[in-house]
Amino acid sequence: MSTTLNSDSLPSHTTRSPNHMVASADALATQAGLAILAIGGNAVDAAIATNAAIAVTSPHLCGIGGDLFALVFDSEVSCLNASGRSGSGANAPAMRAAGYAGMPFRHDIRSVTVPGCVDGWIALHERFASMPLALLLAAAIELAEHGFPAGPLLVGSAARVDGLARQTLAELTQACRTGDRVRRPGVARALRAIADGGRDAFYGGEFGDGLLELGRAADGWFRAEDLQQAQAEWVTPLRAAAWGVDLWTSPPNSQGYLTLGAAALADQLELPADPDDEHWAHLLIEAAKVAGYDRPDVLHSDADGVALLAAIAGRTALVDHQRAGTRSSVARAGDTTYLCTADATGMGVSLIQSNASGFGSWLVEPNTQINLHNRGLGFNLLPGHPAELAPGTRPPHTLSPALATRDNRLAAVFGTMGGDAQPQILLQLAARLFHHRQSPATAMNAGRWALAGPETGFDTWTAPGGPIVEVEGHAPAHWMQRLAARGHSTVARDSYSSDFGHAQIITRDQQGFWAGASDPRAAVGTVAGG
Repeated sequence: MSTTLNSDSLPSHTTRSPNHMVASADALATQAGLAILAIGGNAVDAAIATNAAIAVTSPHLCGIGGDLFALVFDSEVSCLNASGRSGSGANAPAMRAAGYAGMPFRHDIRSVTVPGCVDGWIALHERFASMPLALLLAAAIELAEHGFPAGPLLVGSAARVDGLARQTLAELTQACRTGDRVRRPGVARALRAIADGGRDAFYGGEFGDGLLELGRAADGWFRAEDLQQAQAEWVTPLRAAAWGVDLWTSPPNSQGYLTLGAAALADQLELPADPDDEHWAHLLIEAAKVAGYDRPDVLHSDADGVALLAAIAGRTALVDHQRAGTRSSVARAGDTTYLCTADATGMGVSLIQSNASGFGSWLVEPNTQINLHNRGLGFNLLPGHPAELAPGTRPPHTLSPALATRDNRLAAVFGTMGGDAQPQILLQLAARLFHHRQSPATAMNAGRWALAGPETGFDTWTAPGGPIVEVEGHAPAHWMQRLAARGHSTVARDSYSSDFGHAQIITRDQQGFWAGASDPRAAVGTVAGG
């Protein structure tokens, strides 16, 4: 999905606040989180409220039919993996026998794993929250029941959905023009059920019944026991030092190790003092390629993230300082939302939540009309592949939240949507924030590059010819020509395009204030504090 914004809405500016802050890709969601902080809630309370609201207003990005990852800083870093598992009926040999070489992208329940978002909220709430779940979901319920104004990106995304999906995703017909009122009564019922009865009222209620119905129509793809198993678990976060901070992310099945590995590599290179220099872009591109070229072969749910980082750390000699490397796999524009929160105690949350690719599978659970993600597209159908589709397993995941600490204090929470490009966008933001000490807005507004495959936004490392380098329209004018002269295959893209992510940043400045910026590429994103 590519959307270019009007120049009168740009650029972003840095917002500062003494006590607390919320940044998200939707103004109504930011307001929901800020309202919770204003009445004494903590950063986790605010993150749940923000996510619930944007799950209503942005079905093209996220929703309770998708997955969730989160990092929480509260004197130490905790990591939540709330990504769902495949159903009991998952059967790679049967799919190969039916002629499939890869997982179906859309219109097929077999690309749907059990959605983990709601289990993620429950886990966050049980461990860290200070307010009742019903209160945290109240704003989202109000938006779903009484309606919200359709944002420009929702309208644009809805217009690009094909005819078959448009019949299934009936609520899209409400979002014809920016500002149209959109109501989602089924989502409101689901949220009320969660508020009243927790996870069992969702996975064991009308949503779960509908998911099982879809599974029965596909030879029992989902069974009752699949929905009874909690999809969320607390895991050990990954850490790497770079540019004077400790960077943190989610371990596999997340691709977050690529952000940390590339940053640690780049920290060993002599980056130009001016990030507008095309040599700066070249070195970061090469660090990202060297870190990620083997991703399709090594990323799976049981991968050892520490070992993956160690392997990347040993590849310094593979970085060509002058020319584009040819290393790529032989064998991006994902749609996701990222939000972050911080409170007066120093607690911070980095949370990313997704349907995978715009509106996900283009299927809905029939009772609530909640659209279902297509995160199962990350599975492999090659016999013996470590990420081969199997019952009860998690697929490789693009979602990769980021967090930075300095001297055991929170330095930043940041992240972005962007499919395969998430680690590359985060690498550029981290270099600007921590190496060049740029303000959040300066780092946010700067033109970006991104590695991309030819088709889906999830094929960067599987394209036969290797990734191309997309260059954002307002990046330094000489990047295109000079990167091409270094051997990169470059393609020019629009300025402030959604193809380059919807990032959010909250940092702690030298005065102890929270300083944040919301990506102008999200059109209706905001950052606010109090």
